[in-house]
Amino acid sequence: MINPFKFLYGPVYSWRLGKSLGIDPLSGSGKICNMDCVYCQLGKTSRLTETRKEFVPTADLMEEVRRLPLFFVDYLTFSGRGEPTLASNLGDMIRSIKSCRHEHVAVITNSSLLYQKDVREDLQKADFVLAKLDGANQQTFQAVAGTPLELDKVLGGIFDFRRGFKGKFALQIMLIDDNLDNVQQLAAVAAELSCDEVQLNTPLRPCAIQPLERPQIQNAKKFFQGLPVVTVWDAPPQSYTPFNHQATVKRHGNFVKTRYGV
Repeated sequence: MINPFKFLYGPVYSWRLGKSLGIDPLSGSGKICNMDCVYCQLGKTSRLTETRKEFVPTADLMEEVRRLPLFFVDYLTFSGRGEPTLASNLGDMIRSIKSCRHEHVAVITNSSLLYQKDVREDLQKADFVLAKLDGANQQTFQAVAGTPLELDKVLGGIFDFRRGFKGKFALQIMLIDDNLDNVQQLAAVAAELSCDEVQLNTPLRPCAIQPLERPQIQNAKKFFQGLPVVTVWDAPPQSYTPFNHQATVKRHGNFVKTRYGV
């Protein structure tokens, strides 16, 4: 099947977002990111960069968005093959989409650039921002993220963004063996942020890291008592047929083949 889109992929079922159509504002031949997370289902980062730039013209993206049927997904979600906030025109893309579409707009970010004012401003028009945090100390954060980024700077950016953001805010945590002993500290951060949702994940799609088993995630969930926490095990699995399977796997990982049959 010929892929009718260059920058859109899916739709897929997301346990966090429901029926979600992905938007890739980078769309490079390889993964473009400022992290190299050990669990990434897209493999190693081929282009490590901290520099924001325009990768996809807003007009080119909007030409595809306007071809979409109306009201066929719950969220139009910026994610893709790398860190979406590296796109310097992300804010323009979000505003343009919201000017002609009625679906909610979500952004999934690794949180690393939230310390920059222009990034925080770009995200203000999103309906839902899902910000990642996988470590509560520098050693664990660096080991999981595969980056020398300073945790204190990342945390400062998350808190600055949370204070000014009027939409729905979720803290997403990917739990693996390397950060499981950080759970209590991560729960304290989530409580201080007053998150609308805390999302506990583990890498069920094929990658280089083994996921935690269901009992381990349930035990970790206990540390978040009193917080609006959901886990990857809480939502029943569902499936949708994407426009193009290969394009979706390229940006979303193998969403069909998952561990434990989920």
